[in-house]
Amino acid sequence: MANIKSAKKRILVTEVRTARNKSIRSEVKTSIKKVEAAVAAKDKEAAKAALSHAISKIESAASKGVYHKNNAARKVSRLTKLVNGVA
Repeated sequence: MANIKSAKKRILVTEVRTARNKSIRSEVKTSIKKVEAAVAAKDKEAAKAALSHAISKIESAASKGVYHKNNAARKVSRLTKLVNGVA
């Protein structure tokens, strides 16, 4: 355990940020799963609606620094490609 006041503060701040990032990552993963479920059910309209929601969550996470912008772009690209492939 840290003895220096600033080090103690850093530990607390890190815990808060970790919890925030974990929550945001979880939201993104859930939204991606919803898109994949809609695609698996071959429901194009639901897939498109879920895709727009997922893109919003992914872009938000990228802007907050939870995901790198290229990682976010890759996720969006793969989801879009998946939804466009639904007949």
